[in-house]
Amino acid sequence: MFKDLESLRQTCLQCTECGLSDRRLNVVFGEGNPHSPLVLVGEGPGDQEDKSGRPFVGRSGQMLDRALADNGLSRDDVYICNTVKCRAADWSTGKPQNRPPTPEEVTTCRQWLIPQLGLIKPRVILCIGAPSAKNLIKKDFKITKERGQFFPSEFAPEAMAALHPSYIMRQQRPDNDGGYHLLVEDIGKAWKRCHS
Repeated sequence: MFKDLESLRQTCLQCTECGLSDRRLNVVFGEGNPHSPLVLVGEGPGDQEDKSGRPFVGRSGQMLDRALADNGLSRDDVYICNTVKCRAADWSTGKPQNRPPTPEEVTTCRQWLIPQLGLIKPRVILCIGAPSAKNLIKKDFKITKERGQFFPSEFAPEAMAALHPSYIMRQQRPDNDGGYHLLVEDIGKAWKRCHS
């Protein structure tokens, strides 16, 4: 249906198929190297991403950039996107609070994610966090038990999951990196698998 990523992006930017479009500032389509063998897929944009239109640019994004750099990589080496392209937030108090996207919002947004992955044709998909893994690997994915393992995927030869930077930040203590070393390790493992 879409001949290239740019035509898919232009159509996606106009999407009004679910309620998330009502209050978004920007559709966060994705960015990076569209020819990369590795695609990182998170759950959805937050406040900073909604403002900038770019994935993973807040504190989580800074940690992800550092973990990429610790593997000698940058955003130019991989492609980064999310399962939903608009920010999911609860506006009931007047001040938006991030919330998980609903199953309906995730399903609606697959019309963009699936062709996006189909056009990029990655060798490995690295799901960043459990929601992405539940969407792209299996519904009952257990992130703490199954991260770092390769699974068959209908969207790439293999898929794997890593801990989400926001989860890592919540776990960090002065004497504990919260699992940051596991994120670095999993990115390295996925990248290596792309080239084996």
